[in-house]
Amino acid sequence: MIAAHLLAPSTLVAGWLIYSLALLWAAWRAPWVELFSDARRQHLLFGAMLAIFLLWLVRRDFDSGLSFHFIGLTAVTLLLDWPLAIIAALAAQLGLTLTGHQHLTALGTNGVLLVLIPVFVTVICARLVERSQPRNLFVFIFFAGFFPAALAALACILASLGILLIDGRYPMPPWLEDFAGYIWLVMFPEAFINGTAITALVVFYPDWMESFNQSRYLQAPWKEDK
Repeated sequence: MIAAHLLAPSTLVAGWLIYSLALLWAAWRAPWVELFSDARRQHLLFGAMLAIFLLWLVRRDFDSGLSFHFIGLTAVTLLLDWPLAIIAALAAQLGLTLTGHQHLTALGTNGVLLVLIPVFVTVICARLVERSQPRNLFVFIFFAGFFPAALAALACILASLGILLIDGRYPMPPWLEDFAGYIWLVMFPEAFINGTAITALVVFYPDWMESFNQSRYLQAPWKEDK
């Protein structure tokens, strides 16, 4: 997460514009009828909002204005699908803003970096997995869970670093060439958190997962009559 004073005004405006359009599109595509008629889905949405908010509270704030925390949106996207995942993340962002952990002016840019990018990466990976139609449960857990979470963390870090370099308001440390080694220390925990959550969901509550095909992954193996 990036503080507002590290971002140029043009970046703040562009972030709000992109994030606002994405929020409108998510609100348009969200299954409101099913949501209002299904109490279980409402509980999952509110639970996801709380889980993201609490996960984002476990953070390290640096004096420079940068903050580090895990994302967790890969699991939420597979659980709720992308429109409700974006809405749940927005609620968590508003909670962080009200508690003083995020600047309101930088909400749009941070939303693009920490919400839209992870959700987009997860959706692309999940659709590629679904297109291949594998029947192995571990293929779904790894290529729709672990791998997208790690890739989303990498994309967020690189996008954030690119914005800071372009705006030129953050003095880059002299050890930037060693930065690649630290990226792995971020990618693996992010993949582990999301992958573990997805594994628990598909094992104990597969009917909760909007992006999980139970009939394919959990059907009994076909045996030829002898």
